[in-house]
Amino acid sequence: MSGMWIFLGLVFLAVFLLAQGVAIPMFGENRRMRKRLLARLASVSAASEAGRLKTLLREKYLKELTPLEQSLEALPGMAALGRLIEQSGRAIPAYRIAAHALGLAIAGCTAGWTLTHLWYAGVLLGLAGLAAPVAKILRERSQRSARFEEQLPEALDVIKRALKAGHPFTQCLKLIAEDMEPPIGREFELIFAEINYGSDLRGALLGMLERIPSVSAMAFITAVLVQKETGGNLAETLERITTVIRGRFKLQRHVRTLSAEGRLSAWVLMLIPLVLFAVISFTTPDYLPTLVNDPRGPPLITGACVLAVVGMFWIRRIIRIQV
Repeated sequence: MSGMWIFLGLVFLAVFLLAQGVAIPMFGENRRMRKRLLARLASVSAASEAGRLKTLLREKYLKELTPLEQSLEALPGMAALGRLIEQSGRAIPAYRIAAHALGLAIAGCTAGWTLTHLWYAGVLLGLAGLAAPVAKILRERSQRSARFEEQLPEALDVIKRALKAGHPFTQCLKLIAEDMEPPIGREFELIFAEINYGSDLRGALLGMLERIPSVSAMAFITAVLVQKETGGNLAETLERITTVIRGRFKLQRHVRTLSAEGRLSAWVLMLIPLVLFAVISFTTPDYLPTLVNDPRGPPLITGACVLAVVGMFWIRRIIRIQV
């Protein structure tokens, strides 16, 4: 009986971590809009002088690493992982996240095999350990991006009032960096520091867009760059953008409220089999050993968990509304 509970716990943990790491971050901004944003960023970056944008924080971080750490950071995939870490607002080397994931994967495989002597239980727990650190980074990135978009209208109001009062645009960036909380205060502080260190305004703003891949941030940056090249009243443009961003944010909140029932249904449908399994085990202990002890039972249980995750993704696709 103890082996059955251990196996059930391992399967539940694997499904839960998979859902947390893969499904939850994708409930935010839709993938099609994010692809358009990344395509636009790639085209703009190709037209820049450097060909690629690196923030001063990233360059300083690479210089402070030892030769061994630099060689680890040069491994395949470390650049993409480092970009995710930077977008999440953390300042930890990418190789450490990879090492943590590898260590958790090895520990999960070892624990799964030691406790259950089932190879697929070890594989499931190993995959869960491998995905856990990346899932945490993705969640932090999603939360940071959402917080940035929530702060952006207020920051644009500050810039608009400062411009009308006669302050230069760079001084407006300093006001945001000093008066507002992270993440937007930190991002504008980096922009202001890059400009003071000799970078141009275009490169500094596009560097922020790499750290915050947001449609609202792209609208603000586009307005500033267009005004710099063609002229015009930036304060009035920012006022219109602020109105649009607030309306979009309000609509997103409304859509999320309306789709809350569908998201809850996805969780309920995924967790009902596990809850029923536990309840039946307590109420009628002699009912389930036939399923668990039979050689065909564990594969059926694993297949049911996989189908539950597939059903959750299917429901998410149905309730996803593009805003």
